Amino acid sequence: MSARRSAGTAERILDVAERLVQTRGFNAFSYADVAEALGVRKASLHHHFATKADLGLAVVARYRQAFLASLAEIEAGSEDALERLERYVELYGAVLRRKRMCLCGMLAADVSTLPGSLRRSVAEFFSENEAWLKRTLEEGRKRSEVRFTGSAASMAAFFLSSLEGALLVARGSGRPQEFDRAAEQVLGLVRRAARGGRYAGSGAGRPR
Repeated sequence: MSARRSAGTAERILDVAERLVQTRGFNAFSYADVAEALGVRKASLHHHFATKADLGLAVVARYRQAFLASLAEIEAGSEDALERLERYVELYGAVLRRKRMCLCGMLAADVSTLPGSLRRSVAEFFSENEAWLKRTLEEGRKRSEVRFTGSAASMAAFFLSSLEGALLVARGSGRPQEFDRAAEQVLGLVRRAARGGRYAGSGAGRPR
């Protein structure tokens, strides 16, 4: 098998595994499910990812890289903190419209049964997001682009947990509009009085 073909197969495996985690959860799929979706033998999967833990780590690493790239794209696209936050919210909205959930949010639901290395990678995803939100909120408050009570760190944690929770409620209720309502409420906490309206919903920088 050529290096290029091998790399292509690995990416296809990651694509399927990512979809299965986002729609079922880490503990609800097996190598047999991935092999069936790809039309290959399980031995081919083990050639690329010896264990399910290895596969999970690779999926999360790729997801984190894509999410960080999306955050960089958001920053490059606007200097306004509120616009950046609106586009951040849209990252989550775009996932829901694909009838999926945040990959790391789904993994967090299984955290007690995950291998230690996978737990750490998931925790780092949330830390990266909180750090980005904290910096955006701090800079925005200094420039009077957003306003909120309390520390930027506490607001960042609340912002992130609210979006993750809103995804779960929207999925569980079968009403995607519940996410939009929750997102609007969260954004309302940081808007200046002069601004209003639904979040931008541009879709730019959508994660995988």
